[in-house]
Amino acid sequence: MRHISIDIETYSDVDIKGAGAYKYAQSPAFELLLFAYKIDDEPTVVIDLFETGGLPVFIIDILKSPDWIKHAYNAAFEWYSLNRLGFETPIWQWRCTMVHGMYLGYPAGLSTIGKAIGLPEDKRKMSVGTALINYFCKPCKPTKTNGGRTRNLPDHEPEKWKLFKEYNAQDVNTERAVLDRLEIYPMPAAEIYLWHRDTIMNAYGVRVDRKLITGARLIDSITISELKENAKRLTGLVNPNSNAQLLPWLQDRIEIENVQKATVSDVLSKEIPEEVRSVLEIRQQLGKTSTAKYTAMKEACGEGDRIRGLMQFYGATKTGRWAGRLVQVQNLPRNDLPALDTARDLVCRNHLPQLRLLYGNVSDTLSQLIRTAFIPSEGNKFVVADFSAIEARVIAWLAREEWVNEVFATHGKIYEATASQMFHVPIELIKKGNPEYALRQKGKVATLALGYQGGVNALTAMGALRMGLSEEELPEIVERWRQANPNIVRLWYSVEQAAVSAIETGGMHIVNGIVFRCISEGTYGQSFLTVQLPSGRKLFYPAPYLSLNQFGKRAVHFSAVNTARKWTVESTYGGKLVENIVQAIARDCLAVTLNRVWDRGLNIVFHVHDEVVIDAPQTVTVDEICDLMAEPIEWAPGLVLKGAGFESTYYKKD
Repeated sequence: MRHISIDIETYSDVDIKGAGAYKYAQSPAFELLLFAYKIDDEPTVVIDLFETGGLPVFIIDILKSPDWIKHAYNAAFEWYSLNRLGFETPIWQWRCTMVHGMYLGYPAGLSTIGKAIGLPEDKRKMSVGTALINYFCKPCKPTKTNGGRTRNLPDHEPEKWKLFKEYNAQDVNTERAVLDRLEIYPMPAAEIYLWHRDTIMNAYGVRVDRKLITGARLIDSITISELKENAKRLTGLVNPNSNAQLLPWLQDRIEIENVQKATVSDVLSKEIPEEVRSVLEIRQQLGKTSTAKYTAMKEACGEGDRIRGLMQFYGATKTGRWAGRLVQVQNLPRNDLPALDTARDLVCRNHLPQLRLLYGNVSDTLSQLIRTAFIPSEGNKFVVADFSAIEARVIAWLAREEWVNEVFATHGKIYEATASQMFHVPIELIKKGNPEYALRQKGKVATLALGYQGGVNALTAMGALRMGLSEEELPEIVERWRQANPNIVRLWYSVEQAAVSAIETGGMHIVNGIVFRCISEGTYGQSFLTVQLPSGRKLFYPAPYLSLNQFGKRAVHFSAVNTARKWTVESTYGGKLVENIVQAIARDCLAVTLNRVWDRGLNIVFHVHDEVVIDAPQTVTVDEICDLMAEPIEWAPGLVLKGAGFESTYYKKD
């Protein structure tokens, strides 16, 4: 096999940030501007389509040939774009350097990964790229100065165009330099195959209900306008949505420190003047930013009323889980509205008065209907199924907490069984109608919150106080849960010690089949703490070392992308490592299910955490999909999995 690295520059009148790469490439105005390539170790070449009028025959032959592996950074874009332009290649012939980097724990951007892996300055991505892309790849605003044109061409700024070609070539050089470093640690064939199938899923996309989206946006705009006018009338303020104006008005009437979401909710639970309550309730409704997802859906909706590119493969580098893009399906509001069909119908018909009469809070109603904007293809239905309590199952299986494994292998009532184990009460008594049933709530919140070395704060974050538990009883719940699950507790400390020892000694350390190693190579100075999972996949923690953490304890430190998307140093500990491992194993269980579903010839349109959404023919049943999820996994003997699901004419939380 021979290898070619490719980077293309294109023009479209569609905003790629809001609409996504797939709709961007579907525009009739979509056009190939530059095609840079590097074959093996030969110099990089840039083809200027304004000069050549098309790609050379030998490049077209390479694109068609199965004997050539095509590499690109974010290769899904090059693959889809070239296919749209008529240069059809199967995705199997492509490799994505960006995904390979994410597999090794590196950041996604070409510029940031170049810095993270220590590329010399002359090999890094050029910083002028954004300005050049804005100039040549997007429409421009017509002005007197530019003669009223709506697009910038090479002859308008020849020097800029020359620089743009240099930029295009440098992207290929940077991609190849990155690839040279990554190839020392190959991406497993199974993960490459999964990325191929994921890319096809993203290109297929999911259909959306345009009527619902249009109606929701119209009703939302009317409602927001009314709410703002009501707030002005009640407060007399010019802009009551302004924190600087609203807070003094509130503080003249009640005790309140700020107008943050949590503070407002807390104040509304108390006795306050009615006019203040009305103003704060309006603020809550105006703060329903989730309704902005309707606009995101409209922007991303392309051919066939479908949104494409919702999922980012390996978006969570510490676990390998997928991340959401565009509409962020990983973070959709829950829905518990009665009569969803009626609410959807009223929104589709723009019937605001009836919607308000039946459901009251319009903003909240629209928020809860967001999920239902995703609909199956004509004549199909959605079959939605997820793994039942998968993280609780996986951690018990991994830790060899046999009483928990027995629960999942039999009746499955993990919350009742946990309460029974914690409080030494027969499980038969923990049922509705008995006073012991109150213990179930404690078993539930403990199961959900405490598996990863969390304490009282973890219980609080999981909503223990909102469930009616008191602060005073939380420490006892933590202690009782840990006593009931000694093998899970032992796992935290064993995993932490294995990671520390791997870095300290450079040797291999195994905990319950999980293999810890610290590896490095001398050519480029890369090093990783690797954690090999039962599936054979590895988690990578770049540049690991031991140092004191914020609590003065010697801990594992490594480089990672933080919540602000900055490449920085993080520290970790046993519970957090166990969380990564458990979620990574759960991800691998999902990957097995995805492949099983795809092997049945069915179309998965997206998946959320441990839930899969299938655009299925009417003949497909929920039971057969759940059966696929419950089938034993070869690399996880003894892990008992169970699927639960439903079918629907739209997506929802069942």
